[in-house]
Amino acid sequence: MPVWRWKAFQELTLDELYAVLALRQEVFVVEQRSIYQDVDGLDPSALHLLGFGEEGSKPWLAAYLRILPPGVKYPGAASLGRVVASPRARGRGLGRELTEKGIASLEERFPGVDIRISAQDYLRGFYESLGFVAEGDVYDEDGIPHVEMVRVTRR
Repeated sequence: MPVWRWKAFQELTLDELYAVLALRQEVFVVEQRSIYQDVDGLDPSALHLLGFGEEGSKPWLAAYLRILPPGVKYPGAASLGRVVASPRARGRGLGRELTEKGIASLEERFPGVDIRISAQDYLRGFYESLGFVAEGDVYDEDGIPHVEMVRVTRR
């Protein structure tokens, strides 16, 4: 089980920030072969959830996501993104646990506000199982098919 830590951008240590950027690059750029600008200017506005693995003598970043307040990425909606599990941590259910923690935090911080995401299309079923509904057609984002999805919060 990972040790979960929520941090504002300014609270991230240099080592944590390095681990976040390295994991995002390892998976989104190298593994998925998608050349894109990962550092998009939204990290300073986000809250970051880091899940540290404890095997071995040194903690390592096993899972990560960021959440964004309403209006930062989508008008009138909060968002979560950069959802990623380390290749060495996969198959343990971390992706679901990570995403559920992100949703719960957004609902607590911004009650009554919808959550909108840009999801990789192959993960549509995963996000649907968490209450998201696809909106619109599949589109190309950085060479990977994506679909916009929304999770309507009960008002």
